[in-house]
Amino acid sequence: MLAEQRHQLILRALRSGGTATVADLSDQLSVSAATVRRDLLRLEEHGLLTRVHGGAVVGEAPSPFAEAVEAGVLEKDAIAAQAATMIEDGQSIILDSGTTVHRLARRLHGRRLTVITNNLVVYEELAEDESIQLMLLGGMVIRESRSLDGFMAEDNLRQVHADWLFMGACGVRPGGQVMDTTVAEVPARRAMIAAGDKVVLLADESKFPGTGMVKICGPEDLDMVVTNASTDSATCTALEEAGVRVARVAPALANG
Repeated sequence: MLAEQRHQLILRALRSGGTATVADLSDQLSVSAATVRRDLLRLEEHGLLTRVHGGAVVGEAPSPFAEAVEAGVLEKDAIAAQAATMIEDGQSIILDSGTTVHRLARRLHGRRLTVITNNLVVYEELAEDESIQLMLLGGMVIRESRSLDGFMAEDNLRQVHADWLFMGACGVRPGGQVMDTTVAEVPARRAMIAAGDKVVLLADESKFPGTGMVKICGPEDLDMVVTNASTDSATCTALEEAGVRVARVAPALANG
């Protein structure tokens, strides 16, 4: 069982009971107590639980953003590393509220760039980096996604222009339509697309094909997709047929 899967099962057990012992988790997951202790340490580092003698406790449930941050870190880092190579010093980029986009922001330290974002976690990541000109968009705080959205964010975006937009999504339909599940976030993402010269979607293989009830854009609005989706993905094929460049991260890189 992969570490990510164990982490999700541990969090699920804690949410259902509030507490769990190392011994119980070791039995449930069929792994050693030492493995469980390492998992608990990692989850505590991310603020998702508190370790106590013999086990762990959890207070209020972590936000959806916190859960998403923990999922697929190696894959997201591999995608972010590929995306970072595309950016040249002196350029301006828009970063949206996605968690893979946050992994990209972590690779921009020390670069001479202008970063425009509504992602509060990206802002926190880059706020102290004096080499980066940082513009935080205004708007209502969407706590679930740690972002700023609404008409103020849209108005701000109408006043700016960037070389790149790097965006995330909840899913990509088989025909290449990029989807979201949060209605409030879609208008700002559409405004970002209009403000960017090149639009790049960062999406791991779990998004192919993905879910979502609201369409952000179609494949005609994308210039590139960076993903670790397998080469036989029908969705990736549909994107390429629509003229979108699909950059696939090598499986060896995605696995660290």
